[in-house]
Amino acid sequence: LAAQRPALDTLAGSTALSLDEALQRALPASETVALARVAVARARGEERQSRSEFFPQISGSASYTRTLKSQFSQSSGPTDTTIVNSCNRFTADPSQSIGTRVDSLEGALECLYRLNPFGSLSNLPFGQKNQYNLGLSASQTLFAGGRIRAQSKAAGFNRRAAEIGLGAQEAQLTLDVTQAYYDAALADRLLAIARGSLQLADSTYDQTRLAQQVGSQPEYDVLRALVTRDNQRTTVIQREADRVSAFLKLKQLLNLPLDTPLLLTTVVTDSVLPSVPAIDSLVERTPDTTTASRAPVRQAEATVQQQRQRLTVAKAERYPVVTLGSTFSRLGYPSDLLPSWGDFVTDWSAGITVKVPLFTGGRIGGSIQVANAVFEDARLKAQQIRERAAVDSRNALERLRTARAAWEASQGTVGQAERAYGIAEIRFREGISTQTELSDSRILLEQSRANRATSARDLQIARVRVALLNELPLPAQ
Repeated sequence: LAAQRPALDTLAGSTALSLDEALQRALPASETVALARVAVARARGEERQSRSEFFPQISGSASYTRTLKSQFSQSSGPTDTTIVNSCNRFTADPSQSIGTRVDSLEGALECLYRLNPFGSLSNLPFGQKNQYNLGLSASQTLFAGGRIRAQSKAAGFNRRAAEIGLGAQEAQLTLDVTQAYYDAALADRLLAIARGSLQLADSTYDQTRLAQQVGSQPEYDVLRALVTRDNQRTTVIQREADRVSAFLKLKQLLNLPLDTPLLLTTVVTDSVLPSVPAIDSLVERTPDTTTASRAPVRQAEATVQQQRQRLTVAKAERYPVVTLGSTFSRLGYPSDLLPSWGDFVTDWSAGITVKVPLFTGGRIGGSIQVANAVFEDARLKAQQIRERAAVDSRNALERLRTARAAWEASQGTVGQAERAYGIAEIRFREGISTQTELSDSRILLEQSRANRATSARDLQIARVRVALLNELPLPAQ
């Protein structure tokens, strides 16, 4: 029968696609999984940032300053040659008495001071044309009231929640692709069944019309057969639309061009479930359906622990912060543009800073109140997620039991329906039965084939859902 041939794309250039290949294509093509990976990378970066405060913070600096005009340059005005000439150069004369030599030295210094009163500051940085500063600074937090440790733990729980979320998105993608693939395969199969039923209805119409022409069938039976055939055409049109929709969804998940014709090689049959290595490896494992092992529950618990540490961070703001710091600098004021190492002098200092919050206008208390509310919110949501996870696990197991029972119940019905239709067709052709009996047999045959294909699809998806239950996110409410 034509209904036994799946309605596959047979156009030249069709892309053959098995369920295993679809699952392999889906992971690198999924934007949702890529976003989850980005979230993990961001969480890991934040964890590194929070841990960095455990270690010393060391930084270097280098600067050059060119003074174009300075207030100190006024001190080096025009030299009064009269004063210069009147200043006698001091020469030590051992033959003179100490008092005389001291008076001579003081007179020389006083004369030079009148000439340039800022001469003693010439080696200081004020007003120097060229200034170089090479610096190295280091700081280490000695005590912060537990804030740094709590921040690090909070970032670690955030990273753990992001990693759990990534696993959940990968599991959800596997389930979505499996469901979309079997939906497309089922739509193929249902279209083939509808087309086969249309051929049977068309054949019945031809037989009825021929019988009416020879006078063995009334016109009423011809009209009835014609209406049945035309109704079946409507069913075929609907099945074709369902197939197009199912294939578009599959192509979207695989990030394939929407006009790419696909040839599905993992088909839904009436006899046995298709063997899919990727699916078989999943369902062979004993699934862990306990509530505590579910990914949403573990993610919610990690979020609760994260907010608990955030609360500790807020409370730590009440304590003083003790920091050890040191600064090392090499300062140079060369007369030329390019300095030599001898032009530099050393400036090195170290100290301990204690910062105590004496009055913040209620900021710390408000931060603690907000952090405590966020923690309570996370704790209550985690309780809700645990309850929903318990119900979802029961539902998944019940759907698997129902799907397996439906598959077993539909076993053999297709063969029986085909035999019943064959008998009804012979009876109708021999004039023993009516067209109503033949139509009923055809409808039963179509329903049995559709039920068998649908139960195969439901069983495969239910098996995958239970196998992935430990990592799957909760369905939207």
